[in-house]
Amino acid sequence: MTFSPARLVDRRALVTGGSRGIGRAIVERFAAEGATVAINYASREEEARTALEAARAASRDAGYGERPHLITRADMSDLSAVDAMLKSVIDALGRLDILVNNAGIQQELAGDSPDPKGLEHVLGVNLVGAVHCSQLAIRHFLSRKGGGAIINTSSVHQIIPKPGFIGYSVSKGGLANLTRTLALEFADRGIRVNAVAPGAILTDMNDSWRNDPKKKADVERHIPMGRAGTPEEMAAVFAFLASDDASYITGQTIFACGGLTLFGDFKHNWST
Repeated sequence: MTFSPARLVDRRALVTGGSRGIGRAIVERFAAEGATVAINYASREEEARTALEAARAASRDAGYGERPHLITRADMSDLSAVDAMLKSVIDALGRLDILVNNAGIQQELAGDSPDPKGLEHVLGVNLVGAVHCSQLAIRHFLSRKGGGAIINTSSVHQIIPKPGFIGYSVSKGGLANLTRTLALEFADRGIRVNAVAPGAILTDMNDSWRNDPKKKADVERHIPMGRAGTPEEMAAVFAFLASDDASYITGQTIFACGGLTLFGDFKHNWST
């Protein structure tokens, strides 16, 4: 796997939720572009080790030899574990240049559901953990020259309601505002904060439809481009935002969604 130009040479990155799905694709893309990557996971160590081997292979294939990629375990809803993770990653890599807040879970939860623990868990992983991780990374960025970049994995559901998944919708809306707030606060100190908002992507989070031709077709008929996206397509956007190619971009969410946020049902006017 090779890319030109190699925009992330000698950068150190932490990707939360980096062992699977979009996170793993980001890990491989960053490694292929020259970065050394810390791969966070919550519970499935075997998946993390597989992602680690993939990162090592991506570095070798791109001509960077053996890079000291590593795996690090932490549940993003456990703030003390997040503290320990950031410290251990910075100690191991020497510094941190890029944080990708990608860890996320999706849990069905109706708007009138009396399930505070379910809500708290989704918000803890998807939003509170990302806030805390960002704060720790920013402190580190401010402690040395060079600044840094933070990229949050949001969703089209930061603006498109998702009935029946109140925690997920709220968490992604919160990530949108987190992105803009931190970007504005630290824009003049060499720190850029952006987000990527995927649409319908072929990952295991979407197993409910991606392996069922009928359900998949029903999902894709709402997408103006007519197909679901791939994790690799998402990773390309993250690599761009992490690189100096995006040096004048901060506080933005890029909707990588095949046009899903264009309200495709209005392509053919049905009202005046």
